[in-house]
Amino acid sequence: MKHIVVLTGAGISAESGLSTFRDKGGLWDDYAIEEVALIHAWTADKEKVLNFYNIRRKEAFNAEPNGAHVALASLEMKANVSIITQNVDSLHERAGSSNVLHLHGRLDRAKSEFNERYNIDIGSDDIRIGDLCPDGHQLRPDIVWFGEEVPNMLPAINLVKSADLFIVIGTSLTVYPAASLLDYVRKNVAIYVIDPSDVHPMYAAHYKQFKQKASAGIDMAIKELENSGFFSTI
Repeated sequence: MKHIVVLTGAGISAESGLSTFRDKGGLWDDYAIEEVALIHAWTADKEKVLNFYNIRRKEAFNAEPNGAHVALASLEMKANVSIITQNVDSLHERAGSSNVLHLHGRLDRAKSEFNERYNIDIGSDDIRIGDLCPDGHQLRPDIVWFGEEVPNMLPAINLVKSADLFIVIGTSLTVYPAASLLDYVRKNVAIYVIDPSDVHPMYAAHYKQFKQKASAGIDMAIKELENSGFFSTI
């Protein structure tokens, strides 16, 4: 089976009602990014950061996978599909995708503020000041904040290098290091970009864009692949 690697961003979750600081609106109108999404914010005011992510966790838990999530999960019947997501929700998993790599962490998990090896599933539960790991350190969201390394970049790069097709959905390709993944796509491997807005012009000569929202765009892309015989070739 062909290997399709998909990079997803905020645009795919937006159809499920979740937004980011780049979109503004909702929760992000009440918090400055500098106060909740930088590693220095955690040091400055842990309670504010925890409260913010407790609200985000509840919002993500109440959201439902949309047609784009479901289409990607169903695509596994036709190809080997690996999803690399910048999103911190679990909508891909809840839609049924079996191979999902999170670059920026997950809202439904917590970890020790000092010991990266301690990582637990918390579902939709809150994290509060005084919630400690067995080693006595405070629990924090398992989120990669601005100013922190992205530990899953190397596994993501290796996936991209093995792709027979690379699909980008709902991201402007301006967030690094995730945007640099396009540099690892092998020559002669097609790149599809699904986003209603123009993306970074430096990649314009190398991809085919479907200027649609995620659900409509992935349906169009899959239909084109079917008509081209992509799934039937070895």
